[in-house]
Amino acid sequence: MSNVNNINDLIHAKVRLGIMSLLMTYDKCDFTFLKKSLNITDGNLGSHLKKLEDAAYIELTKKFVSKKPKTIVQITKVGKEAYKEYIDTIESIFNNK
Repeated sequence: MSNVNNINDLIHAKVRLGIMSLLMTYDKCDFTFLKKSLNITDGNLGSHLKKLEDAAYIELTKKFVSKKPKTIVQITKVGKEAYKEYIDTIESIFNNK
């Protein structure tokens, strides 16, 4: 039987859940897309990305496009597995399993 104690707190935070959900949908997104989609500041997004990167849920790639820096965020295999487990836990709580 799952309960709220089994919820992955790293993913459960609202902004990080949004990031992970977008990445599960698109596989990779650029920083600006995530910022605009989630309606948050650069600093707020950066701090949440750092936590996800430290957990190996995402990978960041920095490059230049037309002499402007661009950060690409991609979900990792570990991140996909953690997200699926998170969703399974939430569903099991709703279904009282």
